Parts: sequence; structure tokens; C-alpha cells
Amino acid sequence: MNSMKKSLLVFALMTAITGCTSATDETSNSKAEVVTAVQQESEKLATLFDNYFTDSIELSPISGTYVGLNEYNNKFSAPISAESIKNELEHEQAYLSQIEAIDKSKLEGQDLLSYEIFLRDRKLGIKSYEFNSHFMPLNQMYGIHNSFATLGSGKSAQPFNTVLDYQNFIERSQGFVLYMDSVIVSMREGIKNGYVLPTAIIEKILPQLSVHIVKEAKDSVFYGPVTMLADNDKISADDKVTITAQYEELILGTLSPAYAKFHDFILNGYLANGRATVGLSELPNGKAWYEYQIEKNTTLPLSADEIHKFGQQEVARILAEMKQVKQQVGFSGDLKAFFQFLQEDPQFYWKNEAEVVKAYTDVKNDINSRLPALFEVFPRADYEVRAVEAFRAASSAGASYQSPAPDGSRPGVFYINTHNLKAQPKFILETLSIHEASPGHHFQISIQQEVQSLPMFRKFGGYTVFAEGWALYAESLGKEMGMFTDPYQWYGRLSDEQLRAMRLVVDTGLHAFGWTREQAIQFMVDNSSLALSDITAEVERYISIPGQALAYKTGQRAIREMRNNAETQLGDKFDVKKFHTQVLIDGALPMPILERKIQSWVDEQL
Repeated sequence: MNSMKKSLLVFALMTAITGCTSATDETSNSKAEVVTAVQQESEKLATLFDNYFTDSIELSPISGTYVGLNEYNNKFSAPISAESIKNELEHEQAYLSQIEAIDKSKLEGQDLLSYEIFLRDRKLGIKSYEFNSHFMPLNQMYGIHNSFATLGSGKSAQPFNTVLDYQNFIERSQGFVLYMDSVIVSMREGIKNGYVLPTAIIEKILPQLSVHIVKEAKDSVFYGPVTMLADNDKISADDKVTITAQYEELILGTLSPAYAKFHDFILNGYLANGRATVGLSELPNGKAWYEYQIEKNTTLPLSADEIHKFGQQEVARILAEMKQVKQQVGFSGDLKAFFQFLQEDPQFYWKNEAEVVKAYTDVKNDINSRLPALFEVFPRADYEVRAVEAFRAASSAGASYQSPAPDGSRPGVFYINTHNLKAQPKFILETLSIHEASPGHHFQISIQQEVQSLPMFRKFGGYTVFAEGWALYAESLGKEMGMFTDPYQWYGRLSDEQLRAMRLVVDTGLHAFGWTREQAIQFMVDNSSLALSDITAEVERYISIPGQALAYKTGQRAIREMRNNAETQLGDKFDVKKFHTQVLIDGALPMPILERKIQSWVDEQL
């Protein structure tokens, strides 16, 4: 090879090598730019979420207390006013604009999931301001008059460990009084504009107020933190004397008068204006309002009509299964007689509150021992069983759950209502514990709070359809866990599911199809063995919080369909433990987003 050819060959090789290096560099640079762009957008998103969470806590400081942010323990929400409502709406609008400015194409994984959730929630939050809910800011189920008393009892999220803790609640109480004054003003405006509570609901609020009107400070639930002082070695004797005097003045000079003022308004200024109708559709813009409530509570594109029909189908199916239990236990009468037997026979009922609490504490250990068969992820937080406080028991649900403190300083609480022992039959022991505690609410909510990678708005947020859908789905796992071997316990499972099925019919009946309170009560009497007192409380609950009760069965059905689809597609590859991990590990999600996530998980394995 002559020198010219050698030179050309070397030049060609060098050019080729140089060309390859340039292409590689360009590719590397391009990839680096993409990675940088993704990181930048991810950081913008994280900052947006942090700011939103902080700003939301500023608007609702009590929620800060519940998530363990003690710097908010002395603060209270701004009184209801045109200005405060405007500020809340502008808060939602501002963050909608910010999330829409994020480049979705540069997001992936959890960031993309959070983006979709946040965008959806801000749009729905803004939509809520089309309806004048501030004219009816409380009811017998939910309201600051009850939640503040629970907070101040010393048995909830508000800490009472130091002198500062006690001073914080005194200061917070001043905000509560101002807020309650604004509630009166807002409810008076509601009367003028045609937004008033049904008379039956107003009557249930009155005893919830009168219980806090006391002549002796020691008779108040707010005296609870004072009784705790005796066992507190962090506070000096002199400070204990001072705190006791301050709390007696707080109760008799501030809180009791505030409750008395509100009680007088409800009794003498509001009750006479209560409405005879009960449905949301009877209020201004009520039809659209109920459609919004369906969208908010189910996250699914469902109409009142199709929910109503689905509920009727489920009620009929479950009644047929109840008849099978009747035959299995050898009961000779018809189903109505069987219901009466279950309602009246002493063998099915506890004798006192202590028996109820002990039974649910005991079954907790049995259930926990069975969970590894179906789960691979478990919450670190524990829970305890408590009776619902007497001051709110008469109008409270049969059971409820309060999440633990994120820092582990307070366990979760499974509240069981012992106000009427006939409303707590023994045969619902297993199914109710599964629903409210593990692997239901306690399991799901605690895991959500403990996932480190979730932004705060997801860690402490939620969707009724996810939380309640999961808890009802969890009940359906009972037989897989080896529970419900006693036919009466299985009947309890059916009874609980029947309650959720009847809710679909009754809630839509009340708010979309003109049902009366009495009509709804009779429907539930005819289709269940529930105590009349329990049925009445349930119906009045649906009247007060339209759409919430729709979330249970619609959520359960959606999760069950996701599991069925995954089992069908994966066959022998399907692992129920991993399916449950996929459902739980990203916290509460709207059902359409969860469905897409589960399908992606399935696709990865095919």
C-alpha cells in the first residue's frame, strides 16, 4: 500500500472514529438534556405540591394538628365570610394554573401519577364553589361543634403534654368562638336564600349542643385535659393549679356560652325554618349538586339511575344468600321471621360496653395472625378499640376509624358505638373489625401515611371511593383468610354488605327520586335485620351527607373487577399478595387512575 493510500485509509478511519465519537457525544448530550429536563420538571412539581400542602394547612390549621404539625395547634380557620370563601376559591384556582403550567410529557412514575391526581382534584375543587354549601356548614354527622369537642377532650389529635399545649388550646378556642358566630350568620343567610337543613336533622343537632352547656366545669368534655394533669410529671404543681383555673374559666366563660348561644339560635331561630323535604334535589341547583356529589364520592362516570338499579340488584342477590344462611342454621320461619329472631334473641347481643370493646380487641389478634396469607406489606402503626364518646354517640355511625399520628405518637382508633347495644349484634364482630381495622381502614390509611415517596397531599389525602371501597373489598376477603366459619358470622358479613347495597338505593332515592325519610327507613326495615334505631341513624346520615354512601359498593365493585381482570389475564402468574401491594402502595387513588395503574402492572408481566 503506497503512502497516499495509507494516508487516505488513516484519514478515513480517523474520520469514522471521530464521527462515531461525535454521534455518541451528541446522543449522550441529548440524553443528559432529557434527564435534566425531567429532573427540573419533577423538582417544580415537588415544590408545587409542598406549597399547596402548606397553604392548605394555613387555611385549615386543625388539619395540621391531625398530621402532627404542632406549630398549628393554637390556630383556627378563618370565620365563614365572602372574603374567606373567595380566598379558598382563589387558592384552588392558583394551583390549577400552576399544575397546568407543568410539562406533563416530561413526567414519569410517581410524578405522573401525582400530576394526574392533583389536576383532577383542583378542577373538582373549583367546581364545588358552584354550590352554596357554606349555608349549611354542619349537621348531626359532621360539624365543627362535634369535632372541636372531640379535639378538646384530650383523647384526640390535640396534644396536652406541656404547659404550651394547654395554652395552645385556650388560644385555639378563641378562634372556635369566632367561627361559630360566623356559622350563625351564614345559616341565617341560608334561610333567606332557601338553603336550610331538614327539620329531622336540625332536631338531632340540639342534644349535641346542649351536652356542652354546663354549670360545673367538671361536667364538660373539655375538662378531660384537666383530669390528665394528675399523671403528668412534665408540668409543675404550680402550673397545674394555674392551668386548672384557666380551663375552668375557659369552659364556663367561653366554651359553654358559645354552645349556649348556638343552641339558642338553632332552637329559636333556625328550627322553625327547617324544611319538610330531605333530598338535595329540593334545594336551589340541587340536581346538579347531587350529580357533583356522585362524581366527587365515586370518582366514576355514574348516573343516579344506574346506581339505583345496581343497588336494587345487589339487595335482591344478598337477600337470596341470607335465605341460604337461614336454611343452614335450621330456622323454619320465613326471612322476615328470621330477621326478627336475629333482632330479639339475647344470644346475639352483648350485655355491656366492656364486653363489646373486649370482643373487638380479642378478634384483632386472630385477624392479624391470618393477614400474611394475603398480604406482603403491613402497616407499622397499631390501633386500639374504643367506645364512641357519650356526647356524640346518639347520632354517630355504628363504627368509625381515626388514623394514627404520622410520627407514631398516637395509634389508630377503631371506634365502636355502644350507645345502643341492640345496634351492635355479635354476628357482625368479624366483618366490622375487618372493615374498620385490618385489613380495612387501619391497614390502608396507615400504609398510605407511611409511604415515604408520596407527596404530602397524597399521604394525608384520600378518596371515599378508595377508602370505603377497599374496606368493603377487605370484608370480602374474610373467607380467603379463614374467617366466617360460623354461619352467623357469615350472615353478619352479608348484613354489612346488604347495608352498603341498600345505601345505593336509598341515597339515590332520597336525593334524586324524591323519596321521603319514612320511605327510606321502611325500605331498609324490609330488607335487613338492622335495628330500627340503627336504620334511622343511617337514613339521616344519607340525608345529611349526600353521595358519600355511594362510594362503598361502587369502590368495592371497581377493585374486585380489577382483580378479576388481572387474574384472567395473568392466569398462573397472578399473585394476590402482589395485587394487594399494587392497590395499596401508592395510597388512595381515583378509581379510573387506579384501574390504569393496575392494567400497566398486568401488562408488564405479560
